[in-house]
Amino acid sequence: MSVNVLETVWIPLADGTRLSARLWLPEDAEQTPVPAVLEYIPYRLRDGTRGRDEPMHGYFAASGYAAIRVDMRGTGESDGLMADEYLQQEQDDALEVIAWIAAQPWCSGAVGMMGKSWGGFNSLQVAFRRPPALKAIITAYSTDDRFTDDIHFMGGCLLNDNLWWGTIMLAYQARPLDPDVVGARWKGEWLKRLEAMPFFPAIWAGHQRYDAYWKHGSVREDWGAITCPVMAIGGWADSYTNAVPRLMEHLRVPRRAIIGPWGHIYPQDGVPGPAIGFLQEAVRWWDRWLKGIENGVDAEPVMTAYINDYVRPHGTRTAQPGRWVAEPVWPAPAIRARRLVLTAGHQLDEGAGTPADITIRSPQSHGKAGGEWMGTGCPGEMPTDQSLDDGGALVFESAVLGEGFDVLGAPLLDLELASDSPVAQIAVRLSDVFEGEATRVSYQVLNLTHRNGHEHPEPLEPGVHFRVCVKLNDCGHHFAAGHSIRISIATACWPMIWPAPAAATLTLRAGRSYLDLPVRPPRDSDADIRLPAPARGPLAPITQLDPGRIARVSSQDHVSGLNTYITEGVGGLFGEGVLRFDETGTELGHSLKRELTIRDDDPLSARYVLTQRYDMGRDGWRIAIDSVTAMTSDATHFFLTGDLTVRENGTEVAHRRWDETIARDLA
Repeated sequence: MSVNVLETVWIPLADGTRLSARLWLPEDAEQTPVPAVLEYIPYRLRDGTRGRDEPMHGYFAASGYAAIRVDMRGTGESDGLMADEYLQQEQDDALEVIAWIAAQPWCSGAVGMMGKSWGGFNSLQVAFRRPPALKAIITAYSTDDRFTDDIHFMGGCLLNDNLWWGTIMLAYQARPLDPDVVGARWKGEWLKRLEAMPFFPAIWAGHQRYDAYWKHGSVREDWGAITCPVMAIGGWADSYTNAVPRLMEHLRVPRRAIIGPWGHIYPQDGVPGPAIGFLQEAVRWWDRWLKGIENGVDAEPVMTAYINDYVRPHGTRTAQPGRWVAEPVWPAPAIRARRLVLTAGHQLDEGAGTPADITIRSPQSHGKAGGEWMGTGCPGEMPTDQSLDDGGALVFESAVLGEGFDVLGAPLLDLELASDSPVAQIAVRLSDVFEGEATRVSYQVLNLTHRNGHEHPEPLEPGVHFRVCVKLNDCGHHFAAGHSIRISIATACWPMIWPAPAAATLTLRAGRSYLDLPVRPPRDSDADIRLPAPARGPLAPITQLDPGRIARVSSQDHVSGLNTYITEGVGGLFGEGVLRFDETGTELGHSLKRELTIRDDDPLSARYVLTQRYDMGRDGWRIAIDSVTAMTSDATHFFLTGDLTVRENGTEVAHRRWDETIARDLA
C-alpha cells in the first residue's frame, strides 16, 4: 500500500495552542477513512526521533492505519512551554488531540495510542482518562507506579540516573524551534523556553516518598479506570519491566504482554537479541481492536516471556540465548515458590537452618559491577562478573544443582535484620554461578525506612530486629544443572544509587531468612511458540558524519582512597555517533560525560558531575548547548547545581544557573 507523508500538520487546541505533528496516511485514506495510531512524546519529531519514527509509522500506514506522531506542548515546533513530565496539562492536551484525530476526514473515528518510555507512560495515563475515541493502547517500557519504577527512585533510594536524565532534559528542552517550519518567530519562542526552563532533577529529588506528586499519573491508583484493551511490552535488560506482570494481574480488560531479553529499545530493534516482529504483532493488535477483525489475538496467552539461558558475564551483550514460553493467565497457577534458607554457613539450603547472626557493612563503592540501571544497547552497559562486588557483601550459595529449572516472576527475599543506624540501605543480587563466574539474574535495592511502604517511611530503631521482604526485579531465567545459585547482600550500591547519610552495619539472622524463587514447570506448548522476524517500513535517509565513541572505566586511587566511575559518550549519547537527517539537512551531535566519585569509608564523600554538549543545526544555523550539573550531600541535605549556556552561531544567547538545597527525608 502506498503511503503519503505529511511533514508538518498543525493540531489546534482550545486555548489557541498549536501542536506540531507528522502524519503517515494510506494513499486512499481521504476516500476510505482508516483508524489512527497516535504516538505523543516530547522528543522532537523533525529530528530527535525521526530515525525511529519513519520505519515504524510508515509500516503502520502501509498496513492500513493513519499514523501520527505529535510533539507535546513546549517541545519541538509545538507552541507553549513544558514545566515537567506527566502533568495534567499533558493529559488534557492528549484528550484534545485524540478528539481532533477522530474527527478528521481520513480517520474512521477509532484511535489507538502507543509509545515507549514517556509515550508508554502517557498511553496508560490517557487510557486512565477514557477518551471515547481511544479503543486500545500499546505501552512499552513504562510503569504503573511512578515512584517505584521510574528513573528517579528505586526502593525508596535516590537513583543517580535522576541527575543524568534531568541533565539530558536540560539539553533536550534547550533545543530551538526549527525556522524552516515556524519561520521568523522561532527565536523569540526559543528564548521564552530557555528563560522558563525548570531544573528538572531538583524537582524530582524533592519528592522522596510516594506522595501526591508521584500518585498523579500512576495508574495503579485505580486499575479499573482503564477500560480499553492493553498490550504491554517489557525487556529483562530494561528497568521498567516490573510493571508488565502487575498490569497483567490487575487490569480487567483484554490484555497481552510480551517480555523479551531487550533493553530500552522497541522490540523490532531489540538488543540483546533476538529482536522480534513487534510491528506485525502491533498491527494484529490494532486490527482486532481498531478494525474489529476477529484474528484470535484476544484468545492468545496473557503472558509471553523469554527465558534467558546462562551467559558468561560481560559488559557488552548483543545476543541472549534462551527460549520463549507462554502462560494463558497471570499470575500463573503452576508457578510455585522454591524456598532456600540462608544458613549460618553461608549456604542456600532447602532444609531448616540454625539461627545465627551475621553482620555486613559494605564499602561505599560496592556496586560497580552492576552495569546501568537501564540498558539501551550500548557497549559495556550490562552487569559484569558479580564476584567483583561479592567481597563487600554477605554471600550465600547453593550446592551445585543436579537438575535445572526455570524461574519466571519476582524472587522474594524474606529477611530478619537489625541496623545500627536509623537510616540504612540494602542491596541484594541473585546470580547464576558457573566455573567461578557470577552472572546477575535479578537484583533490588531498598531504603529500609521504606520497609513498610513508600508513602510513610519510618526510621529504624537501632539494634531492634525486624522482618522485611525484598521483592527482586521480575526475571525469566534457566538455572542449569551443574550451576549454583547465589544471593549477595550489601549495604551500598554505587554508582547506581545515592548512599545513605551514614554507613550502616546490618545484622542478618541466618536460619530465619530465606529466598523464594518463582519456579515455572515446563509446558509442552512452549515448543509451539513462534514470534515473527522483524519487519519495518522504509528507513529515514540518514548520514553518519562521525561514528563517535563510548568509554566506561572504574578505578581506585590507593593513596587517597577515592573510587572513580566514568562513562562517556562522544558524538552520540547511546553510541549512534554524529548524524545528519538528509531530508531536513539537520545535523545532531550529543556528548555526555559522567564522573562519580566516593571513598569507601565515607558516604558523604559522594560526588557526581555531568558535563554535556549538544550540537545541532545546518549551514548558517548552528546551535550549541553546554551544561554542567553536579550533586553532593551532607547528612541532612542534597545539594544540586546546574549551569546551562546556549549559543547560536557561536554567540551566547542564554545562560542559566541553578543552586538547589533539598532536605533529606529519611533518604
